[in-house]
Amino acid sequence: MEKITENILLEKGSPKTNKLEQIKTLNLSKLGLKLQDLPVKLLSRLQSLERLDLSGNCLQDLPKAMVMPALGFLDLSDNQMEDVTTLESLCSLEELKMENNPYITVSDNYKVMVLLPNLRIYNGKDVSTTANHLRYVYTENLRTRIAAVWEKSFSLPDPISAEEMTALEKNFIASARQQVKFGPSSVRDFTKWRVEILAKDYFSSLTEPKEELEHKESSSIKERRDVSAPSKRKRAASASASASSVSVTTRKKLRTDSSASPVKGDPQKPSVCLRPQMPTQDNTVRMSPRKTSQPLSTPTRGKRSAETTRRASAVLQTTEEVSSKVEEQRDANVKTHMETKQPVHLKPLHVLQCHSKQDSSEDFSTQLWACAFQPPPDSNGVGGESRLVATCGGDSLCVIDCETGMVMKKYKVDGENFFALAWSTILMSRGSNAPAQPCSILAAGGKRGLVKLIHPRNNLAYGEFRASRKSLSVLRFNHQQRSFLFTGSYDNKIVMWDIGGVNPQYKYKVVQLLVLETSATPLHVCLPLTSPSSHVLTACEDGLQCYNTQLGNKNNTTKRSKEMEITFPIYKKEDKNHDYHTVDGLSFLTEDIVASKNYMHGSIYLWNWTQTKAKRPNKKTQSVCAVVLAELQWAKTDIPYLALNTCPNQAYIVCGDDKGRLWMYLINSLSSFQTETPIQPTEVLEWPTPVRKGVGEVEGPSINCVAMDPELNFLVALSDKNMVIVWKRESST
Repeated sequence: MEKITENILLEKGSPKTNKLEQIKTLNLSKLGLKLQDLPVKLLSRLQSLERLDLSGNCLQDLPKAMVMPALGFLDLSDNQMEDVTTLESLCSLEELKMENNPYITVSDNYKVMVLLPNLRIYNGKDVSTTANHLRYVYTENLRTRIAAVWEKSFSLPDPISAEEMTALEKNFIASARQQVKFGPSSVRDFTKWRVEILAKDYFSSLTEPKEELEHKESSSIKERRDVSAPSKRKRAASASASASSVSVTTRKKLRTDSSASPVKGDPQKPSVCLRPQMPTQDNTVRMSPRKTSQPLSTPTRGKRSAETTRRASAVLQTTEEVSSKVEEQRDANVKTHMETKQPVHLKPLHVLQCHSKQDSSEDFSTQLWACAFQPPPDSNGVGGESRLVATCGGDSLCVIDCETGMVMKKYKVDGENFFALAWSTILMSRGSNAPAQPCSILAAGGKRGLVKLIHPRNNLAYGEFRASRKSLSVLRFNHQQRSFLFTGSYDNKIVMWDIGGVNPQYKYKVVQLLVLETSATPLHVCLPLTSPSSHVLTACEDGLQCYNTQLGNKNNTTKRSKEMEITFPIYKKEDKNHDYHTVDGLSFLTEDIVASKNYMHGSIYLWNWTQTKAKRPNKKTQSVCAVVLAELQWAKTDIPYLALNTCPNQAYIVCGDDKGRLWMYLINSLSSFQTETPIQPTEVLEWPTPVRKGVGEVEGPSINCVAMDPELNFLVALSDKNMVIVWKRESST
């Protein structure tokens, strides 16, 4: 009699339903199940199953053909598991429990981490760092040794015959298994198993045509020690850039106001709070400064220069006329990815000076560079509510409650000048019997080339690591592989790291995975919304570049050059006085639509990522021209680095200008727009004109950065005059 039937699955599954395809959780524990008791066809209908409990059975392995695309948790505890390779088909697994399986060895544990590419929690512990080390670093070392075995003792026959190739492959794999020795003896079985797989792949690659030439240069994982302090931007020299070295004491606790006692739980007030009102009102805006007891020392960056660094060589472009059929398909694609949204109405709520030198209300020189909203719980950053925003500039980083205008946390490093920050959610392990707990962290970096890792909720700066010998210009987390962090720096490199998770003692491990070589300073790093692990777009001083960031398989090099450069129609108008190659704004609006901005070009381009990527690059320049969908009218200014941002959930693009204004664009559909006529902004939010007591109105400054929460309830803008401006969405009437 069958132990597993459709009725049993419906009975033991939840939520209660009459369709297997709707079950999300299934408990089949302690039923004495063996391999033959698992009906593959029946189980494969569980397309929505997220959690499966098979603990307390008699399983030695699982059916190899069992496919459950949504399965994220599997409990195989208290079984007789021997062959872990049968788990390979469950590629979406993120958490696996295999405790009390007496035949599972250390090598089997390592095999599981390699076979399951998304595995993060194993037997209740965060293994993401170890797993990624095995998948990429350890594997790359084995590939190098396998290649050395081939080059030393083997070569392809001439002419090639099937019999000779079969014998050669067999001998090569046997030699590789015998000669390649790496890692401790306790994982010898895992190493031989992995070497056999990689040797087969290597042999196959010798007989297959190569799509492109790859340089196999292993990059060092060792941290670099030297520190230099260049300017924030090439066009603007920093006043503190002359310092040749920096001495800093890491502060483990985030600074808060001395009045914030555990009893009162009072968050820190901003050092200066300006109450903005609409410019049409007769009432003036008064500043209400409140000194804090802790002095701040904030080195400033010098004034911007409008001069541009001219491009050394012109980029050759390949221009293609898009046919009407492609135009129709483009419009259809846009419509499918965009829902009709209503315009939002924002009002100024707070103007804060929370990065001041010496907490002075007279500081209107500290420049603020980056801001980002805390991702909502269980969110990939595309939807959900959030009211906490992190801002950085000078030697401090602040976490602000947008509703109240309170500075909830403040972190300060003497001698630092923060240029970039990023939020992510990593896992904190809590022992073998407790599930891992997600915790929201901040990464921040700047002049010193160090990445600071901060857990704001616990007021703890729990670690740091050196990302570059030069200053950091940009930080960006992968919103799916949330422990993967990209760091861009002034040595013209973007490095992808795995920072892993943490244990209750905040121990962590950082592994370098990839080095992407850029031709100029990277200003922005942008990842596709639906496939952030496949490619990365980087906006640089000399153009927009695309890189392949897939790990494993044939993409086994850890040091990579650009896959292609994306060019724009404005490049044709360049002359000795106009260089439009600097891309100082970049963000995805949908999975296909990208918004980007070229310095000195008074428009914002909207272009199609999928169609642009599908074009064949020019062989000499590796460039393709972006498939432009539309242009958005923007300000005329020669001030660089005024970054744009998008709110995909609300279909909005926002970019500040050099007069304190915010240009807002609601993009519901592009089908009715003509690319020849720039689209006018939906609304331009004027500078709220705060008033300094005894001085008068504050003129509109340049807006360096903007950020929106996923639902656009709040918008935050950072200026180059030490002001954080918070706008709030008004209720629709």
